[in-house]
Amino acid sequence: MMELVRTNNVVLISFIEALLRDSNIRFIVADQNMSIVEGSIGIFPRRVMVDAEDIDRAKKLLRDADLEHELKSS
Repeated sequence: MMELVRTNNVVLISFIEALLRDSNIRFIVADQNMSIVEGSIGIFPRRVMVDAEDIDRAKKLLRDADLEHELKSS
C-alpha cells in the first residue's frame, strides 16, 4: 500500500474515505488508534493508504475534488 494523504484532520479523512469508497478504490486509514497513546488530542496524523495499482487513480480523484494540496509529496 502507498500513502495518499497524511493529516490529523478527521473531517478531511472522512471526506476522502467517501470519495475513495464511491470510486471503488480500496484503502485503509493507518494510525487511527494512536488516539489511545496521544490522549485523543489529535496530534498524530493519520495516513490514508491505497493499493499501489490504484495510487494514480486516487490522486486524480483528489485533484478533481480540489484536494491536490493534501496529497503526499512524492
